[in-house]
Parts: sequence; structure tokens; C-alpha cells
Amino acid sequence: METTKILIGYAVYLPIALFLTFYVSKTLFKNSKVYMLDIFKGREEIANATNKLFETGFYLLNIGFALMIMKITIYTNDYRNLIEALSSKIGGFAIYLGIMLFINLYFFFRGKRKAKENQRPVPFQPSM
Repeated sequence: METTKILIGYAVYLPIALFLTFYVSKTLFKNSKVYMLDIFKGREEIANATNKLFETGFYLLNIGFALMIMKITIYTNDYRNLIEALSSKIGGFAIYLGIMLFINLYFFFRGKRKAKENQRPVPFQPSM
């Protein structure tokens, strides 16, 4: 494949991957603040700090993965194959981001459930 077409592929793939990562991260962590406040029993400072740390980790993990899978290999020199390769790569990355989103949601729900379990009163034990 011609080097110019490979560079066009990278120029298309990288901004889309970064935009998807940014959009999913902002959506997830804007809405997860409620869960963090519930998990940390309303202590806003700890909830915000933890949420920011999760967001930073999300960025690092997903941008790193997007860069790691960036290699485009096509041996025929036409735009049709380039577009097919790009759609496969971007679609695969979008599926990966969706899985990461649901994994984060699982951790938020799990943390919320654990926080509620700790708030329950101890059941009454009759003494004999």
C-alpha cells in the first residue's frame, strides 16, 4: 500500500479514536459523580478526587490501547480497502470502549451496593 494512503488512514483513525475516548469518558464520569457521593456517604471531596482518578486511569488505558492497535496493514492500493480497514479498526475500538464503560458501571454499582450493605443496621439477636 502506498505510504500516503496509510498516513491518511492514521490521520482519520487517531482523531476519531481520541474523540470517542474523550466523549465516553466525559459522559461516564459526569454521571458517575452521583454514585461516588453515595459510595463515600456524601463526602464530596473524596468522591470528586476518586472520580477524577478513575477518569485519568480511563484516559490512560484507552488512549494507550488506541495507540497500541493503530497499525494499519493493507496490501492492495485502493481507498475501498483503506475504508474497510478503518471501519473495522474504529468499530473494534468502539466495542472495546463499550466494554470498558460497562466494566466501570459494574464497579460503580458494586461500590454502591457495598456502601448500602455497610449502612444496614445489625439484625437483632435475641439473647438467651
